[in-house]
Amino acid sequence: MSAPRVSFEFFPPKTLDASFRLWETVRMLAPLAPTFVSVTYGAGGTTRKLTHEAVTTIGAQFGLNVAAHLTCVDTTRADTLEIARSYADAGVSEIVALRGDPPKGQGRFTAHPEGFAHSIELIEALAATGDFKLRVGAYPEPHPEAADSAADVQWLKRKFAAGADSAITQFFFEADTFLRFRDACVREGMDGAKIIPGIIPIENWKGIRKFALATGATVPAWLDDAFEKAARDGREELLATALCTEMCDALMSEGVEDLHFYTLNRAHLTRDVCHALGVTAQVSLQNVA
Repeated sequence: MSAPRVSFEFFPPKTLDASFRLWETVRMLAPLAPTFVSVTYGAGGTTRKLTHEAVTTIGAQFGLNVAAHLTCVDTTRADTLEIARSYADAGVSEIVALRGDPPKGQGRFTAHPEGFAHSIELIEALAATGDFKLRVGAYPEPHPEAADSAADVQWLKRKFAAGADSAITQFFFEADTFLRFRDACVREGMDGAKIIPGIIPIENWKGIRKFALATGATVPAWLDDAFEKAARDGREELLATALCTEMCDALMSEGVEDLHFYTLNRAHLTRDVCHALGVTAQVSLQNVA
């Protein structure tokens, strides 16, 4: 079984310390030759400028193919497309097109009166420009606002019909969660669609657990038990690396060729898992005096 193609997600830094952490993370992971890296967009567009700066800097300084997240929260259609044009002008050729989370404290998403009503409209408008390869979100477990898993599958089908080139899933903790979703998509006629599993190495179990519950991801009871025992022995990192590697290996054995890692701007676990899967640094030969 050959090594997978990998990609990484980063988020834009809001402080000087966070900035140092981001650039160290990119520096450590760039040699793994990811097919692309993505940079997130804060809830309600709160990191719009920071995202643009991170996207352009990563592309220029590290030579990576960067996909910029773009949402349609609290902004007009014209402003959203202007942001897209600014990315195209900067040489960015990929966008992760998302509806986006509402601003903190707002509750449910409410479309701007002059904005895109949902992700399908955003995808259609971006596809019409012809400037970008479009990646979209997918949910192997029901989105908090979805009626059920079948609704998520149908919505993803509409995203592909609107012009999406590939989809990246929300993270999950067991390989079967993704495989069941992939099978459901195939049954709905998406057998040729590229659906990339989103992987989150567990840097901090309590933090990830809280995040998972907020996004609707199932938290298996056995994971609580495993990390409780590992904490007593100081082996949380060893456990996290082993569990993530095992899950990725299970996905690869079922034909998955691409893995997208949510790094949380921390490189060590992601790098160790990639190494365990056979993804190693690509060294370029240079002239030596």
